[in-house]
Amino acid sequence: MTEIIDEDNNGTNRDSFVRAIRLFNIDENDCAFETGKLRTQLKIPVEYFFCQTKVDSYEKVPHPAPRRQYVVTLKGKLRFKVSNGDTFILEPGIILIAEDVDGDGHSWEILDGSEWERLYIPLADGHDNQFIRE
Repeated sequence: MTEIIDEDNNGTNRDSFVRAIRLFNIDENDCAFETGKLRTQLKIPVEYFFCQTKVDSYEKVPHPAPRRQYVVTLKGKLRFKVSNGDTFILEPGIILIAEDVDGDGHSWEILDGSEWERLYIPLADGHDNQFIRE
């Protein structure tokens, strides 16, 4: 169960959000994305997380996500591309929800500099990603 703890100074509930983009499969081979948001102050079950700074060679070509996961960019600005050629920009302040675990997946390129510092947070099996589509 996801717990929502979001109260203003008066103790009344109010909604606040962070921007999010979700990658997902639209059939066995294709990947698409949608923009939306995540409610703040949610407690979402996860088993572990890890940081990454290096870029492996397989990441420079189209690839599916290795698992359902949140990707939190700490440093860097990237252009992601999905299978139909559509693109979006990912930068700090936008949470990526990678759920395109089948098919050709997505590709990306770093736009500013040569570094991408990120935090991977795999979603626990069977749990909702809490994404709200706009």
